[in-house]
Amino acid sequence: MTPLARDALARMVALHLPQEGFVNLGIGAPTHVADYLPEGSSVILHSENGVLNVGPKPPAGEEDWDLINAGKMPISIRTGGSYFDSSLSFAMMRGGHLDVAVLGAFQVSKDGDLANWTTGDNGSPPGIGGAIDLAVGAKSIWVMMDHTTKDGRSRIVERCGYPLTARGVVTRIFTNLCIIDITEDGLAVRALLDGLAIEALRDRTEAPLRVMGDPLTIRQDGSVA
Repeated sequence: MTPLARDALARMVALHLPQEGFVNLGIGAPTHVADYLPEGSSVILHSENGVLNVGPKPPAGEEDWDLINAGKMPISIRTGGSYFDSSLSFAMMRGGHLDVAVLGAFQVSKDGDLANWTTGDNGSPPGIGGAIDLAVGAKSIWVMMDHTTKDGRSRIVERCGYPLTARGVVTRIFTNLCIIDITEDGLAVRALLDGLAIEALRDRTEAPLRVMGDPLTIRQDGSVA
């Protein structure tokens, strides 16, 4: 069983975004979601540095370095897109105008607490950016991350050990092994990577998991059936 590659994980998230929804993609891995929106998608992507209707990354050699996302990576802009200043961009974030924000995380707790701005490591400076504004302003917070750390520790935990970005805000987690919803009754597994048993997922997860019915199957290309 091979965990999903980063591009396949981005495709899986892209396929779940709500049509006609306004969606912010956080800095880092979530920005790759822009490259995998299906043809004809009506999702409107927002970047906190002041861009609406972000498109996929441009082909190599065709980058315009005046057109970048919040992570300073070159982007394209789709028909009808617009630019604006930071005050308007943050007003969109804080004012409840975004349907979903897809963020990376160091840890997510069983109660939806989000830790994504610092591990306290002096060799890795903290980077809060607009995460707090997104975490409390977007209607839904989804997290996209590897299921475990490089040394095998679960990123889905009973209680976050790192400083919190926001408490109880995450509603769905996409990892390279599964999709989990955070509900009032705990962590509910919606989909499992093809070939991965629920017992094996529990072994890789610190917090308790429950299964309602038969989970969907995640294929290696990121599609879910």
